Amino acid sequence: MQTLPGLNPVARSTISIWHGLIETKDITQLARIASDAVVFRSPAVYTPFVGKEAFLLIIGTVTEIFEDFRYHRQFATAEGDSAVLEFAARIGDKSLKGIDMIRFDEDGLIAEFEVMIRPANALMVLAERMGAMAGPGLAKIRAVGR
Repeated sequence: MQTLPGLNPVARSTISIWHGLIETKDITQLARIASDAVVFRSPAVYTPFVGKEAFLLIIGTVTEIFEDFRYHRQFATAEGDSAVLEFAARIGDKSLKGIDMIRFDEDGLIAEFEVMIRPANALMVLAERMGAMAGPGLAKIRAVGR
């Protein structure tokens, strides 16, 4: 997918790396494009996850769960510090659509990442699988952060 011309140059570099990581399902370089204080907002839980450790666990788990993942469209904000990426995927027999809303900090690192998914039945399947696969690790991360 072509990088977004409306993004500032450092964010454009990060989004290019992001697309490569997602395409190959190799997230080994994800830590270098995420802020230490990255905030992840899940479509399944109200309270956001804060910090790189949680972000890496969530994205790593989602790349295992989603099948046939592909981005269709992407948009940049007028300010050049945020992008919206529209995607489609499958989990077993459930098809889903969603968006990733990403805000970059002044260094071009991912500072905020919010996901929205529809329909509700696919989101429920995702939440169940995420809970089973990443839930214990995320609970530990939250407990340490308190």
